[in-house]
Amino acid sequence: MTVVQTSSEQNGDLSAEAGLEQFPAGAQVLVRDEVWLVKSSVLTTEDGARVEVVGVSDFVRDQEAVFFTRLDTIELIDPRDTRLIADDSPNYRRSRLFLEAVLRRTALPQSERRLALADSFLLDPLPYQRRPAELALSGANLRPRLLIADVVGLGKTLEIGLTLAELIRRGRGERILVVTPQHVLEQFQHELWTRFAIPLVRLDSVGIERIQREIPAGRNPFTFFKRVIVSIDTLKNTDQYRHHLEQIRWDAVVIDESHNLINRGSLRNQLAQTLAPRTDALILASATPHNGDAKSFAELIGLLDPAAIRDPENYRAEDIEHLFIRRTKVSTEVREQMKGQWADRGPSQAVHCPATPAEEKIFEELAAVWLPNDGGTSVSSVPLFPYTLLKSFLSSHAAFRATVAARIKTLEKKDDPRGTAAELSALHRLTELAADMTEADSAKFGALVEQLKSIGVGPSSDTRVVVFSERVQTLEWLATVLPAALGFRGRTAQGCTQVMHGGLSDEQQMDVVEKFGLAGAPVRILLTGDVASEGVNLHRQCHQLVHYDVPWSLIRIEQRNGRIDRYGQAHQPQFRALILTSEVEGAKDDTLVSERLLEREDQAYRALGTAEAVSGLYRAEAEEKSLIQDLLRGKTVDESLDARQSGADADAAVMDDFLADFFGSVGEHPAEAADVAPEDSSEAPAPETPASGTDASGAVLPRLFDSTAHFLDEALREVYPDARDRLDLDRDDQSGLLSFKPPADLLHRLKALPVDYLREQGLRERLLVTFNRRLAQHSLHRAREADSTSSWPEISLLTDLHPVVEWLTDKVLVRLGRQEAPMITAGVAEPTFLVQGVYSNSLGRPTVVKWMGVTRSGSVNADMVSLLRSSGVGPTMANKLRYRDPAPLKAAIPDVLSAAESFMEEHRDAWDRPLRESIALHKERLGEWEQPTLAGEHTKKRLIDLADDLLTTGQRPMLRVLAVLLPDPDAPPAAPASPSAAPAAL
Repeated sequence: MTVVQTSSEQNGDLSAEAGLEQFPAGAQVLVRDEVWLVKSSVLTTEDGARVEVVGVSDFVRDQEAVFFTRLDTIELIDPRDTRLIADDSPNYRRSRLFLEAVLRRTALPQSERRLALADSFLLDPLPYQRRPAELALSGANLRPRLLIADVVGLGKTLEIGLTLAELIRRGRGERILVVTPQHVLEQFQHELWTRFAIPLVRLDSVGIERIQREIPAGRNPFTFFKRVIVSIDTLKNTDQYRHHLEQIRWDAVVIDESHNLINRGSLRNQLAQTLAPRTDALILASATPHNGDAKSFAELIGLLDPAAIRDPENYRAEDIEHLFIRRTKVSTEVREQMKGQWADRGPSQAVHCPATPAEEKIFEELAAVWLPNDGGTSVSSVPLFPYTLLKSFLSSHAAFRATVAARIKTLEKKDDPRGTAAELSALHRLTELAADMTEADSAKFGALVEQLKSIGVGPSSDTRVVVFSERVQTLEWLATVLPAALGFRGRTAQGCTQVMHGGLSDEQQMDVVEKFGLAGAPVRILLTGDVASEGVNLHRQCHQLVHYDVPWSLIRIEQRNGRIDRYGQAHQPQFRALILTSEVEGAKDDTLVSERLLEREDQAYRALGTAEAVSGLYRAEAEEKSLIQDLLRGKTVDESLDARQSGADADAAVMDDFLADFFGSVGEHPAEAADVAPEDSSEAPAPETPASGTDASGAVLPRLFDSTAHFLDEALREVYPDARDRLDLDRDDQSGLLSFKPPADLLHRLKALPVDYLREQGLRERLLVTFNRRLAQHSLHRAREADSTSSWPEISLLTDLHPVVEWLTDKVLVRLGRQEAPMITAGVAEPTFLVQGVYSNSLGRPTVVKWMGVTRSGSVNADMVSLLRSSGVGPTMANKLRYRDPAPLKAAIPDVLSAAESFMEEHRDAWDRPLRESIALHKERLGEWEQPTLAGEHTKKRLIDLADDLLTTGQRPMLRVLAVLLPDPDAPPAAPASPSAAPAAL
């Protein structure tokens, strides 16, 4: 059941008195005479606060709903009405689980800057991959916004996943939109689920058709699904979806390959301008974020923070260091942390291919008629076309014929073809020369076959190779002739090659990438265009790459190589480029440009970690165009590149110096790194002064159980004591594997998982989950190995974000009835009430979270977790079932709450100071930001208002009584624990 409704005010003296109603996660609310548990709340534009809940009272138990404060009445339950109950469960299991569940469901306060979950995912412990999340949470910016510009292969998707996970734990990641190129949709979705247990609903062409069948007509699909991944092409080309986006506010938006957003007025740019102001967190990712134009780059940064750059034509690295991070493989921190985890790349080998007689005839014709070296005039009426013709010939005779035919068709359409008669005649001559050419006339083809055989590609081998070409005609021709030349016959020839280019649909492109990544698939050769040069992982089963033709761009060469030379590559990446050579005097063969570019890219990579700044142009298209223009002026490749580097062009020199800050220093060296809270570990050193929201031990996540696995195990025993029969639960204690049939309420949550994953692994019938990272990693690895038909692993890792963990956490919370708090006999000297106190801002996000123990006499212990440990609350404690009259304790609740509130107010200023100081700096900077236009002033006011919204609001704290500890008459109370007491299992 999904309900859409909600309220305009809270009741009770201890609830919010002004501003947006406060509904912290874990609180209970009353709506339509039913009790609900708050999962999250967020401010919306039209309907007030959006509050996601799960049913607690019998009629709505376990049912999920969404309420809006302006559409219905939501009452935050008055803590003075708390009813104290006895807990008859063994070892007070129900109480301990309830307290742990409240801790888990309470969002971390925005003042908590340290990473809370970094060690709990299926990741290698690489600090450099944590730094983007640390920067996003650092408070250096008003909101979590940054550009991740690490070079190709360092793991930007993992960095994004970790950042999103931390936002989710802070209640700032409920609604997520990820926008990527269409060919990496499934790859991105796969990584976020298998590594982090963050499910994204994929809205590719097939996904959109499915949605149209499932949701009511006219319904906004972005309200139906709260975490979505969609291709940028789908969004930019569909007016309907752009309209839907304008009606939605997101917690976090991710835009991959964001350099495509720069061109003002383009559909991609318009999409970005629509999304940027409608999201709290914004993460842009690109290995090539700069197009060489300071103003364009400033516009990209302006999506993140409109006030960061005052003069878009004159700014420095320090202006954006809070928004931008960039490392290369040779960066010190990356190089040191990557030892043994990423094989160094091999040299780029130029394979010379002496032209065949048929090819030499074409070289002769091109040199004499189209590209004369002796000062003669080209027959072409378009100066750049002869180089287009040359590049197509250097690719293949198939591409050459297509280029010639297209040019003839264009010229024949002209009203007066007399001015192009000579060019038409020359084109027909080229048609005759290429008409009868086959693979036997192709020197490159013969060399390709020889090279592939030498590395082991063939019907009896598992060796795989990626072959790149810029021309679709070349790719399609190779697909028809290459299998037989390599000895593939009959069944072995079926599917041994796959072709990928921009003309394929998004579904077809993703299918090709997935097959190439599966060891059990028959594909051995991926023939691809440069559509695969951005973002695609091709290194899982492959470390061999061949440039059939070489792009005339250092950036494009680097992007291609980065498909197999990337984090996780176990073997040394090997690169070969086929270089067509000619004996014809004046012939412009591949040694003129391609071979030299290959060498310059290799040199730059080894010296700088990237080749993108060599030309000073930062865009592949601009590099190629500039190079061709220089060639027309008679320059060599080296002269063209070196002229820009040496500053022969004054404007280029200024720009190179300007960009040196961004591409050399920003993000190169880590700032003071944030602490990371180890998952389920007691070995992390405690900071001298715990941040608000932590216990006295300094743990980011105060925990009562020593591990999530222990919590889940106890939760299953409590919620499903008959799990073996009711859930058909099977547990392998040796491996840590849990296998069970998901009940109906869990199946509802699983709808958010990838459809292919649900279907291929049969998850609706049976779930296989584990806390054993090694087992989960093995399952992920096995999914790509021999005989696997799917890249989705059979077993998923149970992280704190996993739907199974969240489901059981909510099941535990609703085990207690409406406003009930358990009584626990423990080692305390006097009755001690466990109280949660929360200050929030006007956006409904917690700014301070405190867990307290408060006695009837008014003394306050600010560390509930340590109090529980010192009082002996844990799995070995005995429940003696000594029920007590709760009436005297009930009568003390108002005084206990008053003492807790006084304690919160007394310390609020100190807890709030770091946040206030950070926001004050932002407001000061905004105040100095002068805007000449009305739109600019409106943006400035919006950002100032946002800064005010982040501050703790003036109302009193939200308080909640969680439980009460009662003295054990048979045992003396334990001595109070010091704040630095070592964590123990509860």
